Amino acid sequence: MEVFSRELKEVFSRGGDVQYKLPHFQRAYAWEKSNWKTLFDDVMSVYEASATTTPEHFLGAIVVIEDGTHNVAMTTYKLVDGQQRLVTISLLLCAIANRVSDDAKLRRSVKKYLINSDEEEEEDLYFKIVPTEKYKDKEVYFSILNGQPAKNYKSLILDAYNFFEKQISTIERAEIDLGQLFDCIVNCMQVVFIKLNRKEQPYKIFESLNAKGKVLTQSDLVRNYIAMRLPAESQEQVFKEYWAKIEDILQDRRKTNRIGELTAFLRHYLAFMNRNLPKKNHVYARFRDRMETKYPVTEPEQFIEEIKNLHQFALYYNKLLRPEGEPDEEIQKQLIRLNKLEPIPTYPFLMYLYDSYTNQKISRGDFLNVLEVVENYLVRRFLSGEPAPYTHNMIPGLIREVCGDQILLEVKRTLPNKRYPSDNRLSQNLLSNPINDQRRVVLVLQTLNRHLSKATGGYTVLDDKATIEHIMPQEMSPEWKNHIGASWAEVYDYLNFIGNLTIITQKWNTTLSNSSFFKKRDMLVQNALLINSEYFSQEIERWDKDAIHARTKYLTELILEVWPALGEPSPPVGIIRTKPTSLTILGEEFDVKTWRDVALHMAETAYELTDDPDALAREFNLHFSRQNKWRSSRKMSNGWWLNVHASAQNIISFCHKLASYVGFADEWNYTSD
Repeated sequence: MEVFSRELKEVFSRGGDVQYKLPHFQRAYAWEKSNWKTLFDDVMSVYEASATTTPEHFLGAIVVIEDGTHNVAMTTYKLVDGQQRLVTISLLLCAIANRVSDDAKLRRSVKKYLINSDEEEEEDLYFKIVPTEKYKDKEVYFSILNGQPAKNYKSLILDAYNFFEKQISTIERAEIDLGQLFDCIVNCMQVVFIKLNRKEQPYKIFESLNAKGKVLTQSDLVRNYIAMRLPAESQEQVFKEYWAKIEDILQDRRKTNRIGELTAFLRHYLAFMNRNLPKKNHVYARFRDRMETKYPVTEPEQFIEEIKNLHQFALYYNKLLRPEGEPDEEIQKQLIRLNKLEPIPTYPFLMYLYDSYTNQKISRGDFLNVLEVVENYLVRRFLSGEPAPYTHNMIPGLIREVCGDQILLEVKRTLPNKRYPSDNRLSQNLLSNPINDQRRVVLVLQTLNRHLSKATGGYTVLDDKATIEHIMPQEMSPEWKNHIGASWAEVYDYLNFIGNLTIITQKWNTTLSNSSFFKKRDMLVQNALLINSEYFSQEIERWDKDAIHARTKYLTELILEVWPALGEPSPPVGIIRTKPTSLTILGEEFDVKTWRDVALHMAETAYELTDDPDALAREFNLHFSRQNKWRSSRKMSNGWWLNVHASAQNIISFCHKLASYVGFADEWNYTSD
């Protein structure tokens, strides 16, 4: 390793020929407005100081590995670290060059820091910096430097250039000398230039350095690891044929469940492969662990096959996120329905299902039927008010239980034991609690409307996007209060109960708005949807608590017809009221002597597995506290206190509920004497 302090003019070979090329493991250009502004403010500070002194400004480190000499005059480097700084500085220089078009000499001087004049324009060697192809960074950068219109891709490079162009235009009006500004940039701005030899490991240095700059995503770290593991001769082919295509269809700039698409995919891929859902910030570590365990460094061919498999599963995942890419219309329609139910927790299983279908392990009919079973499970849990965290952690274990040739039968047999709501549980929740997710309610009501027309050979649909209409309005007018009577405030608590909701178009929604009940009833009778016209053709004289309950029961009956119970759960194992002797959680055994020991180990495991510890504490607020307020308690590793002042039976009940909530209900057991 060689380390130098260099001014930017030396980095750019004083206008001579040099090139910095981004290796495959580098991420896309990632600096944003706050970074551009900081750099520009630093440049202007140096410019102002240059009036009285020769200032110096340190930009950071540039790490390169010599890639070869193409001719006597040009050396090419792989840019291991520093692309954000060099690309950004180049865009600033380009903005200056384009503003001094009337000064040919100055323009040529600036352009020498951007292009290699002895090379042909169409060749990559023409440019001093060659960005990665991610998000079209390379294409956009070349277009800008060539003075050609740059298409508005996802690349942030175009945004950065536009920012600097605007800044240069502004300071030019303030009579800033752009020639002097250029001199300050190339003569006063400095970097630590670190040159590695080819035997060193640039990928590990890249990971270390970038961890101290703009935070790497989990997918950035995975990409870096893949590059580190691949033989040099295989890198370009594997990245272009597989990893680049993965990054193209699944982009971390787009979010799913509040994390980037690619990171979410890697997390769910690992859940499928390892049968255990890793935490969001442990995706890279679990990916690395899997590869280190399964694929020896001495056998790179197996590792490459895993990347090929990763690409195939990314194609499945993309169809789950964007079902319009699925060519089979029936499968596409079913996936679109699932997407309205927030099915993200089921994605590891759905990828497994897609893979089984693609490899002809299950028929198309079974594939569609299992998708319908998954819909049944999601709808009933939603309408029963069951918490989502359970599904996230249950699904990986489900894959292990149903893998085989009879997936449809196994799914139908297994899901009733996975906190599957009974008819009574579903009915009671709809009568007792509001439903606040309008997107899912729209799907439910649209499906019920179609069900009402099942014997007619067709069904009516709205001529515009469906919206939720509250029959008792969200804003209570004096007329509505008078209609309901003295109990109107109590009845208003039922605003978002399913019995008070229906679907219409936005145009109708605006028309109905806060209209009286009788006007709404008469209009709904005329509505083409049977879910409206059939029900409101009845004689309903008052829309109060009893009326809302009556319609809730009516809709519940339809719901149980459309999504009937899959089956009854297996009988629970009887509780043993003796002392525990051992405890096994997710395959790990613990020595325990009391039920309080069992409670502590279960609580620690739940905390490790949950993505939302605060929600866990709220759900079990009688058991967890940040302060020691109970007669008997145990302190957890996270600083919480666990209430263990309970009988053996109550502790066992707590453990069952805790495991079900977090998602390892079937992954723990104990023995006792």
